[in-house]
Amino acid sequence: MVKAGGYANRLAWVDLANKKVDYQELDEDVARKYLGGRGLGVKLVYDKVKPGTDPFSPDNILVIAVGPLTGTLTPMSGRICSITKSPLTGGVTDSHAGGWAGAALKWSGFDAIILQNKSDKPVYLVAKDGKVTFEDASQLWGKDLFTTTRMLRDKYGDARELTKLGSTGVQVYAIGPAGENLCREACIGHDAGRFSGRGGTGAVMGSKKVKALVIMGEEKNIPKPANPEKFEEARRTALKHITESPVTSPGKGGLSVYGTSVLVNTVNELGAFPTRNAKQVQFEFAYFISGENQRGTILRETPTCHACPVHCKRLTEVTDGKYKYKSEGVEYETCWSLGAMVGVGHIEGAGYLNYLANYYGLDTISLGVTLATACEATEKGYIPEAEGVKFGDVDKLAEFIKKIALREGIGNLFAEGGYRAAQALGDVDLSITVKKQGIPAYDPRGLRGFIIGYATSNRGACHLRGYTPASEIMGIPYKTDPLALEGKVDLTIMLQNMFAALDSLDICKFSSFAYTVEDYAALLSGMTGWDVSPEEFMKIGERVWNLERYFNQLNGFDRKDDMLPKRLVVEPPTSGPAKGWRLGWDTFNKLLDEYYEKRGWTKDGKVPEKKLRELGII
Repeated sequence: MVKAGGYANRLAWVDLANKKVDYQELDEDVARKYLGGRGLGVKLVYDKVKPGTDPFSPDNILVIAVGPLTGTLTPMSGRICSITKSPLTGGVTDSHAGGWAGAALKWSGFDAIILQNKSDKPVYLVAKDGKVTFEDASQLWGKDLFTTTRMLRDKYGDARELTKLGSTGVQVYAIGPAGENLCREACIGHDAGRFSGRGGTGAVMGSKKVKALVIMGEEKNIPKPANPEKFEEARRTALKHITESPVTSPGKGGLSVYGTSVLVNTVNELGAFPTRNAKQVQFEFAYFISGENQRGTILRETPTCHACPVHCKRLTEVTDGKYKYKSEGVEYETCWSLGAMVGVGHIEGAGYLNYLANYYGLDTISLGVTLATACEATEKGYIPEAEGVKFGDVDKLAEFIKKIALREGIGNLFAEGGYRAAQALGDVDLSITVKKQGIPAYDPRGLRGFIIGYATSNRGACHLRGYTPASEIMGIPYKTDPLALEGKVDLTIMLQNMFAALDSLDICKFSSFAYTVEDYAALLSGMTGWDVSPEEFMKIGERVWNLERYFNQLNGFDRKDDMLPKRLVVEPPTSGPAKGWRLGWDTFNKLLDEYYEKRGWTKDGKVPEKKLRELGII
């Protein structure tokens, strides 16, 4: 039993096959070593999912978890995450969403809800007052995310507008048709606006015949800190750092004024904005999909998440023309993935494609990379033009999204993800992926911290495993040259460890633009009552990272999987600051050797028993 503050001390093991729930207390030793959220989820997946298990097998589990700071008065503490064995990569994955679902899950009395086995018919679950109940979802199965959310809110007496997030009311964490159809890039959406996007967690939820988790928490259940004075001091310091940061300052910082897509023009100028399937590194229409243009055209409101003063979220609407919609977004990653990556140079078109992704429940980052794969495959004649899609053609891209989500025609192939589709077409180099997961909106030829960051990410290509552009662009926690290779291995390892611990708290990654490691340790100590030093906090992150790596290792991953797409290694950019520069495989392998050595791993990228024992994993 965990006695520390911040925890509900309750896990719900949901047996979907037998419609039973086993409630367990959280072990204090596990909580101290893995915290919650990502760390706890990875530990549970490692303990319960045997090597070689098919991600769509009933033997896989899906963990929906929060951390010891989630739902507290900690600023930016509104995250919820799903952890499972990924149907996209075959390794472990965790994916987080903001909004209010995380806070509500804690307030409903849970640290984690674990889905086991498979239901014989569609169900949804209701979490309330420390209990999980089963409900028939036959009337919801086949419905889009917006309709699903509206129907469940109506049933439980929540009349808020669909796009309104808030602390009161029903929180709906659900899948769309893409998840039901086991599209490997399907996600789980909270109130159809915030998404656990990466790794195919929505497809695993669909494989278990679970349509949604309805969360009914009460704000009166906000966790009380074990050491109120220490926590309040840490909270005030954290707020001070948020208001002082040029990135997060409410009403003044870039995130608050322009949202996450404030980065579009900056990254484009750096020659690190992958365009038309990363054939180019700069997009000539970047401004028109940027946060600055979005603010002056389609932006309607800036909603926020639990306990967050930043208000980086965007509610956008198009009322005229052929691409009418109203939805949350368009975030930076989506402006890129459904903009530059597929050659769409106007915000209304990118916003409409984002709306469709939300409607069907598809991860916008992975979807954009998969669509770009299809566009280039069409260009090269691998797909007949009548079945294919062209860069910049919003209408055809919209049709292709529907085909993927419903597995219709050529969409059935691309519902397997861009890598598997390219492999089936006979040219894997069309797919700009790592471990079969699409890259995000930063080209490592122009922001070189991501050379090793993408390659070694445990969940496949990802910017949020260790966000090196914080250093390369913003000078956080220290300034490095975007085009330098020296020092990037050390920077990557430090950020990977810190972000693994941060995800286990579970609070927003954007806090790292303002908080220090000392802030995280102080907040955790004040809430739990533990005396956690900055060094212990970082060690927790290192433990989580190595456990993920070891889980993947047991499932056949090694050095061969820590590989960048060929295009990013051998093709030099034709414009921008990195014009003419070529990484090459020799340099890449030297960086990988350095990374393995500093991680204490073997030359083939395996975690040795010595390291596992040192970190207390075995």
